[in-house]
Amino acid sequence: MPEQCVLRFRKVHGAGNDFVLVTGTAEDLDKDWADTARRLCARRTGIGADGLVISAPLTTGPDLRGGGVACFNADGSVATMCGNALRCAAWCTANDSGAAVKDMRLVMAGVEHQAQVRDDGVWVTAEVGPVEPRRVQVVLGGRPIWFDSVHTGTEHVVAVVPDVDDIDAVVYGRLVRNHHDLAPLGTNVNFIQTAGSQELKIRTYERGVEAETLSCGSGAVAAVVIAAMRGLVADKQVTVHNRSGTPLMVRPHAQRRGKAFWIGGPVTQTYEGELG
Repeated sequence: MPEQCVLRFRKVHGAGNDFVLVTGTAEDLDKDWADTARRLCARRTGIGADGLVISAPLTTGPDLRGGGVACFNADGSVATMCGNALRCAAWCTANDSGAAVKDMRLVMAGVEHQAQVRDDGVWVTAEVGPVEPRRVQVVLGGRPIWFDSVHTGTEHVVAVVPDVDDIDAVVYGRLVRNHHDLAPLGTNVNFIQTAGSQELKIRTYERGVEAETLSCGSGAVAAVVIAAMRGLVADKQVTVHNRSGTPLMVRPHAQRRGKAFWIGGPVTQTYEGELG
């Protein structure tokens, strides 16, 4: 691990999307944590997590209002956007300040995100880029399925299916994630269905974790963007039910409609520890 004798960490999760979170310095954000991420995130031989998050203040003192966040996926790759990692970092910042800081800005991969710690959850913003309908087609269970693509700080494709529980999200997620039309970066893969008025069900295969995760913040935003484009939900707050059983909420950013969304939900710390 990068030049530290003792590594103090938290194990936290945002609606089931779990992380090893280290609070460090601004200099720590520029270090290469890839090997550490692979080792610590291993489910059987490490702590076990979807990613390693390094959170560091950009300003210090009682007027702390922001921080930098770096997220390394379980395979050691860098995440350019992770909504739940940002939410966990915001919660830890507020917790460390004695809840004195509830509104902040967090910078991940050079992009600034707003964050709010509220009684109804921890909220962060996600930027929304180009939408490409019918980007990729694959055959699932003998029938062709189209995936629309949308950039929500990272690459996502979304398919609307009749029943997400009938989908083998790992097998088909891996197939689409590595589709030749999406090379060289690949993509995160989401399967969604409607679940009532302003409600969606989702399953997500995450690039970098290379597995289905219980929750994905940027994936929830991608789901809402595509569902709205398809006329499945209205342009207001949507409840996104994931595999964790704890939904995320997604709503348009009032001042930046069509360009940014808020993602909200709970954050839970499960334990703290030290590694020598």
